[in-house]
Amino acid sequence: MPGDGDTFAIAAPAVFDGGDFLHEHCVLVRGDTVQQLLPTKECPSGVDLLELNSGILAPGFIDLQVNGGGGRMFNNAPQLDTLECIQEAHRNCGTTSLLPTLLSDTTQQQQAAVAAVRAAQLASNPGILGIHLEGPFFSSSRRGAHHDRFIRSPGEEDITWLCSLQDLQVVLTLAPEQFTPAHIEQLANSGIVLCAGHTEATYLEMSTALNAGLSGVTHLFNAMSPMTAREPGAVGAALELDALWAGIIADGHHVSAANIRLAQRIKPAGRLVLVSDAMATVGCDEDSFELYGQTIRQQQGRLVNGEGKLAGSAIGLIQAVAYAAGEVGIPLAQCLRMASLYPARVLGLEQRLGRISPGYRADLVHFDDAFTVHHTWLAGQRQRH
Repeated sequence: MPGDGDTFAIAAPAVFDGGDFLHEHCVLVRGDTVQQLLPTKECPSGVDLLELNSGILAPGFIDLQVNGGGGRMFNNAPQLDTLECIQEAHRNCGTTSLLPTLLSDTTQQQQAAVAAVRAAQLASNPGILGIHLEGPFFSSSRRGAHHDRFIRSPGEEDITWLCSLQDLQVVLTLAPEQFTPAHIEQLANSGIVLCAGHTEATYLEMSTALNAGLSGVTHLFNAMSPMTAREPGAVGAALELDALWAGIIADGHHVSAANIRLAQRIKPAGRLVLVSDAMATVGCDEDSFELYGQTIRQQQGRLVNGEGKLAGSAIGLIQAVAYAAGEVGIPLAQCLRMASLYPARVLGLEQRLGRISPGYRADLVHFDDAFTVHHTWLAGQRQRH
């Protein structure tokens, strides 16, 4: 192993391996794969060694909900160069892999988005894990910033097309009340990860959907029927049904710190996942962009459309980790798992991503005490920030 040009090591004062913090350890990488994790003093001689003098080395973040970045929106130009721009912007936020997310749109835009993701996979881009289709099968009363002209009920042709996407990792956000249990089961059996969102579903409808194949909820607390005394709604179901995982936007605007703490206490370990729901402003100096022919503006850290509605977030996952740890009070180790290991589990990739361990892909992030990202590695390829 020493002298092998494909092998290198990274030493850091603190390494979070996905389970524990290890002090004064190094990570030995060969090609795109972690080979070994060992005390720095035992690092083999003759291996290229990068010594990080401060900060934490952790598994690269996995973002399941990314609408845009770098000044670009996936909906506006669903093509390969858009994905590459978005991906580059989110590397600065510690995200090494992601699901580009298409908001409610036409069938043609959906098909173009799928083609763009397939092009990324043909180009052997390891950071594009699949696609998240957020809509358009929603409750119009819970559409949020999604344009009402695209909100519709699914037809048989939609079900057939979605079930044909078995070559891709697909997350689909839907309103369960718009689907029959048979259709939910059919979609789940085709390998799609189904999440409830933008929904007026009752607790019974959520429970029925879970039994049929629903596995999670998109941006918990936002754009879903709330909990009341006699009707738990989608929020109550998401909290009470242990089998459902829940994405949550920790940006200080979408969900209060108290509600994030509540969800963290109620959900079983591994069932609460940080997502960014990021828009075009992430990773660039612009404070506005166009979506659905409207101007979305950033105002005091929040994005709003012309109707004054929240329109996605202006953060990446490093900011979500910082907020969850600093403002919410969740232990940092748990926050890091919520941004890496737990989303890997959602996609069934926890044997390859989300840890620093032998046999895992060398996706890593190095950040300091101020949650500034300094380096990332994607499949062993280093980038400075």
